[in-house]
Amino acid sequence: MPAIRLDDLTLGYDRHPAVHHLCGEIAQGSLTAIVGPNGAGKSTLLKGIAGALAPLDGGLTLAKGKRLAYLPQSADLDRSFPIHVYDLVAMGLWGSAGIFGRIGFGAKARIEQAIAAVGLTGFERRPISNLSGGQMQRVLFARLLLQDADIILLDEPFTAIDARTTSDLLALVQRWHGESRTVVAVLHDIETVRRAFPQTLLLARETVAWGATAEVLTPANLLKARQMVEAFDSHAAPCERDAA
Repeated sequence: MPAIRLDDLTLGYDRHPAVHHLCGEIAQGSLTAIVGPNGAGKSTLLKGIAGALAPLDGGLTLAKGKRLAYLPQSADLDRSFPIHVYDLVAMGLWGSAGIFGRIGFGAKARIEQAIAAVGLTGFERRPISNLSGGQMQRVLFARLLLQDADIILLDEPFTAIDARTTSDLLALVQRWHGESRTVVAVLHDIETVRRAFPQTLLLARETVAWGATAEVLTPANLLKARQMVEAFDSHAAPCERDAA
């Protein structure tokens, strides 16, 4: 069974479709990029897979028994919340220990290892409001490490961070892939996709191309995606089935 299957999936807001009639499968253990112009519906699709947005029509299926972790865009996160690095990373254990679960010696060791893995040893007691954008993203990746998920969704994980942080976090993505975890990432940097992601979904409110990255990211397909988004009517009618 695939990790994720899309069955004529339509997602949107106030019953107006943002992406529609998506069909396809993401194989377990695969490394897939979702790309497309601004307004193509990339983040909407990731929210739908994460369960944060209900389908307007069609549906999607996750492989039974697989744990899922979702990292939204950094702009969706409240950096003013009064919490330290250590405690935010420790939240990655909630799935196994519960919100009020006791953090024992073994769990503390795992938290410290995750913080070390993203290069933030010594930052444990620093408030997240004092972190740079790159440091904050490292913290969020450390939390993902502790979630130990089978399916990992990343929405623009490398936006507005420095090149070294991007390289370090991309190495973690490659590590997850090497562990046969399924990783799906929304990305803007086409060269990063070409270099590091074997599979790509090119989206423009609907599927333009989906498959091996070299076959998807052709000049013709990229031009088609841009033209499709530019031509899209933002006032498109609501999904007929839901409107009935």
